[in-house]
Amino acid sequence: MAPQAPANGGAGQGGIAAGGAGPSSSENGAGHHGGSSESNGGGVAGGTTAAPPSSVAANANGKRHGTRKRRRPAVNPKDRLLTLLRLIAIILFFIWRIRHPRADGMWLWWISIVGDFWFGVTWLLNQVAKLNPIKRVPDLALLKQQFDDFPDGNSNLPRLDVFINTVDPINEPMIYTMNSILSILAVDYPVDRTATYLSDDGGSIIHYEGLHETANFAALWVPFCRKHCIEPRAPESYFAVKSRPYTGNTPDEFADDHRRMSREYDEFKVRLDAMFTKIPERSDAYNAEVKEGAKATWMADGTQWPGTWFDPTENHKKGQHAGIVKVMLNHPGDEPQFGAPASAANPLDFSAVDVRLPMLVYISREKSPDYDHQKKAGAMNVQLRVSALLTNAPFIINFDGDHYVNNSLAFRAAMCFMFDRRDGDNTAFVQFPQRFDDVDPTDRYCNHNRVFFDATLLGLNGIQGPSYVGTGCMFRRIAVYGIDPPRWRSDDFKIVDNANKFGNSMSFINSIPSAANQEWSMTSPPADEELIKEELDNVMKCAYEDGTEFGKEIGWVYNIATEDVVTGFRLHRTGWRSMYCRIEPDAFRGTAPINLTERLYQILRWSGGSLEMFFSHCPLLAGRRLNFMQRIAYTNMTAYPISSVFLVFYLLFPVIWIFRGEFYIQKPFPTYVLYLVIVIVMTELIGMVEIKWAGLTLLDWIRNEQFYITGATAVYPLATLHIVLKLVLHGKGVSFKLTAKQAISTVNEKYAEMYIVQWAPLLIPTIVVIAVNVAAIGAAIGKAIVGGWSLLQMADASLGLVFNAWILLLIYPFALGIMGRWSKRPYILFILFVIAFVVVAAVVVAIHAARTGSVRFHFRHSGGASFPTSWGF
Repeated sequence: MAPQAPANGGAGQGGIAAGGAGPSSSENGAGHHGGSSESNGGGVAGGTTAAPPSSVAANANGKRHGTRKRRRPAVNPKDRLLTLLRLIAIILFFIWRIRHPRADGMWLWWISIVGDFWFGVTWLLNQVAKLNPIKRVPDLALLKQQFDDFPDGNSNLPRLDVFINTVDPINEPMIYTMNSILSILAVDYPVDRTATYLSDDGGSIIHYEGLHETANFAALWVPFCRKHCIEPRAPESYFAVKSRPYTGNTPDEFADDHRRMSREYDEFKVRLDAMFTKIPERSDAYNAEVKEGAKATWMADGTQWPGTWFDPTENHKKGQHAGIVKVMLNHPGDEPQFGAPASAANPLDFSAVDVRLPMLVYISREKSPDYDHQKKAGAMNVQLRVSALLTNAPFIINFDGDHYVNNSLAFRAAMCFMFDRRDGDNTAFVQFPQRFDDVDPTDRYCNHNRVFFDATLLGLNGIQGPSYVGTGCMFRRIAVYGIDPPRWRSDDFKIVDNANKFGNSMSFINSIPSAANQEWSMTSPPADEELIKEELDNVMKCAYEDGTEFGKEIGWVYNIATEDVVTGFRLHRTGWRSMYCRIEPDAFRGTAPINLTERLYQILRWSGGSLEMFFSHCPLLAGRRLNFMQRIAYTNMTAYPISSVFLVFYLLFPVIWIFRGEFYIQKPFPTYVLYLVIVIVMTELIGMVEIKWAGLTLLDWIRNEQFYITGATAVYPLATLHIVLKLVLHGKGVSFKLTAKQAISTVNEKYAEMYIVQWAPLLIPTIVVIAVNVAAIGAAIGKAIVGGWSLLQMADASLGLVFNAWILLLIYPFALGIMGRWSKRPYILFILFVIAFVVVAAVVVAIHAARTGSVRFHFRHSGGASFPTSWGF
């Protein structure tokens, strides 16, 4: 997932209605994985103070371990003063509105009061959570000094288990998953101290044999990466760039090695693609020999595949198959193994390169139609138990199948925080920001979501830590087991206080105390030994979790679409903290949906899951171990979709004026406009401050505002309605929908999926908002022609039109999205808008002529100014 997502939303900008109808500005936040609300106010300014000396962590044995430097953006008093002044302006505005309850429709006046109050509160909550943003920088040199600089050349870095999750080789193209695995196998971390676990939740033989091919190709790719120090170490991304600065030690051999590896990678991709036809053909040949029974799917060794078959049958179909564990690459041992010199059979010279590969394991858990398998969360809990029996590393890092390691030092960077002297022992996880490839240069649908990843998470870093956003996150294993952090442990503390909550596997239960030892190192047992096979089969069974705390207080949380955010919340609620780590180059990169409909479905899952979390795991009711400010942040991150209920009223309010004529939501209007201007201007200034201290660009900020409005009209109301129906009718929550990722495209098809229109009901509400605001502008033009307005009235009307035009500008990316390939020429959209304005104006003139029998074009030179429209913002 991503992040995510998406935070799709936000705490309004104080919720001031404009033109008698709407909130003062978009309540920023475009799609964050986990639905954190994000407003465009920042509250503190950029710049950093001098970093304190590099800290070191003392472990239980008194050894000092390397960690990270700490930097804090300088908090400019003027910037905090700006936030305070805006808060004062909002309070004065509400006082004025309550003292002047005058409007043409008091029912709508009350709705606007409640809505503006909600916007103001959520804006304030959002600002409070970002008052103390802290940047922490990993000190990799000190880490290397503490763990790697030993005479024997060995490393004392802790063991690390890597989890990768995938389901469908079609919706999640297999080439992405295999690139992720190759980048992990080649990471700059002791090869004997990492193990990678691929969870294939579809039980597909395509993934299994693809992983086998990847392991074979890795024997060339990984030594090549080590020899020439290349970055990034995912071949698809590496070969996509034609030239890079060379940083290795053998430049005279690089050109030939590069050409060879490029050819090998092309052949590797061909072999992966061929599996979709090769395996069915092989299976047909075996089935022709058998001539009886179901049409099985056959493995290369002539045995039937225990997972899902191409022709589904009982016990071999999605949702019903046996559990599978296959060790593709065994534990490499502790001693380096250097490769062979160049020869006719092997043109690559690896004689000075350690060619060992980390352990690699394929997992597909048991599936049964009698059980709810809990999607990704359930798969990761099985990975947790299987890895405990095989390697039991004290630290875990997880990835979605489309994310790869972009910076080979990323694992080391996260370890700096885990071993920090000040906070390391109480740190449950280290979250990296999500970054994406293949997003269009303008980031039309705010996939990068930098406002959330680079501002909101940085603000949380100054409290109890960032939320977990689903991928690119390193965990402390015992924290995931639900064990208390050191600062909250009693004198009689026991690692395993109740064995029953962990299940009936004594091997798994006995592994838990060892996982608490950061320096514990073991050689994993062979997975084909009979005893370990029985234990592995046991912990993968559907029934294993019956009567346990898995999915509740242990592992990843169940029964919610945003299992990532809730799992992170549970760790924070238990008293653990987390860290935010942003490094250059980016630690990890992935893919994002650039199709409008897929993006909206992604945000629907995030926003619905966030709101579901507000009611089922309410942060306001968490225990005393959750920091008060963190509690506020989680409240804002989960309740933000509710804002859309009021926002939709504002955006559709022009309908009333179109059919009723003049209509005021607040009188006296001039004073109302003055408050609006003050609050809106201060909102934009606070947004500029946030851009500064978070290191954002103006485009990041604009896209954040634009896509929030799209989400608030198309997605959030549906998510809110869904949760209301669930609470009233006791139905299911928002379902998990796998987001289809774009396939790797050629140059001629770049961003092709962005121009495909997938019509869905989600698109209708935003189309209606566009139509209403277009109609309002056209109707204003028509009424100005035939209405006999004074110049002052026309000036007031023009001010209202500005707010309508601003709404259309915010929904501009959505409008492009529904144009399909015509959106390659954006000027066509503006031409269509102008035509629509003229048509609506002509209709108004025609209706007036039909009623009066004539059309008079005149203007009065005097007369009281009454604002004739209620165009919403």
